[in-house]
Amino acid sequence: MAVPSAVMTALGAWRLDRDGVWGDEGVTLQMAHRTLPEIAHLVAHIDAVHGVYYALMHFVLAPHPGEVLLRLPSVFGAALSAGLVGLLGARLARPRVGLWAGLLYAVTPFVGRYAQEGRSYALVAAGVLAATAVLLSAVRAGTRQRWLLYALLVSATAWLHELSVLVLAAHACTLLCARASWGVWRAWLAVAGCVVLALLPLVQLSRGQSAQVAWLGEPGPDQVRGLVHSFAGPADGVCAVVLTLVAVGACTRLPRRGPVSLRAVALPLAVVPPTVLLGVSQFQPLYYDRYLLYCLAGVPLLAAAGAERVVRLVPGARGPRGAAARVL
Repeated sequence: MAVPSAVMTALGAWRLDRDGVWGDEGVTLQMAHRTLPEIAHLVAHIDAVHGVYYALMHFVLAPHPGEVLLRLPSVFGAALSAGLVGLLGARLARPRVGLWAGLLYAVTPFVGRYAQEGRSYALVAAGVLAATAVLLSAVRAGTRQRWLLYALLVSATAWLHELSVLVLAAHACTLLCARASWGVWRAWLAVAGCVVLALLPLVQLSRGQSAQVAWLGEPGPDQVRGLVHSFAGPADGVCAVVLTLVAVGACTRLPRRGPVSLRAVALPLAVVPPTVLLGVSQFQPLYYDRYLLYCLAGVPLLAAAGAERVVRLVPGARGPRGAAARVL
């Protein structure tokens, strides 16, 4: 939707050239300044997980290397993500749920941080949400073209950052919740298999570079608490309100606008990939909260559904009181 995208663009563009670049952004600048053969040679030995992103930034920064162009793709990715959250909310429930969800996504500080950082995470989030929207379209239409587009989006996003492939687990849970037909499952399994096969070279290469993340430790309760605050708001009061609305949204059955409900999409997206990554990281530490930025979208979708339910309980919900409650 246009309004969440516009708000996210304004927030992302604010002081985009501030304070110079920091460590990881400096790596992006250094890599992007190299030729494509040089980038290929380097990622064969280090940072393979970001190789495609570095190649993309090589072209983005070619006209004029600088902070603004370095961060502009992330602003674009975050704006696209906010619009896609709004689209999913409108498609799965109703337009105002989509509007609320998109706006809540746009004003979440965790999103705003990576909307202004010259790394791949905002673009990965946009790719995951685009793939989710296409999945819903493929389930409804069942055409080969939609499934092919879904496969391309998931594969391209996974090559931007390989841990985004965990969204396949979330999408599998979505199909389970939607009680998808065998025909849908057959198509999805074929796509998932192709995506995994396409990603194997990157996985194999990055496994040999695992020393790069040796500094990561086993995540515990503090990391889980931190992720919850990243998704639902850093302030305790805000976090409590958002989580309450999320709980209401998770328990609310909104009228469906298709074969898949909002809850079946949002809840697995917010819960399944983080759970899998936290579990795997007990044995092979890989967890970092920014790797899961793409999962955050499930929280505003559920919170918006909860807000819709709460507002409908306000006396005179169709009048000025209801309007004031919606603004609040």
